[in-house]
Amino acid sequence: MEKKSLAYHETMETHEVLNLKTVCLLKSKLMQGLCFDNDLKALMEKDVQQSIAAINELKDFYKGARTNYIE
Repeated sequence: MEKKSLAYHETMETHEVLNLKTVCLLKSKLMQGLCFDNDLKALMEKDVQQSIAAINELKDFYKGARTNYIE
């Protein structure tokens, strides 16, 4: 069975979204330490959890990425 892979533009777009979600995760996690409002902290924690889920989902797509790496 042939291994399914992403097209080159899909690989690039997946990489860009993965980078964006990683930055969002880091920013929300760091800002929680500076925030004193509990409602805002809860909202940022929700964003952290959603970002982690999105990153894990994107990692599965990224396994099909086209790279110059030869197995």
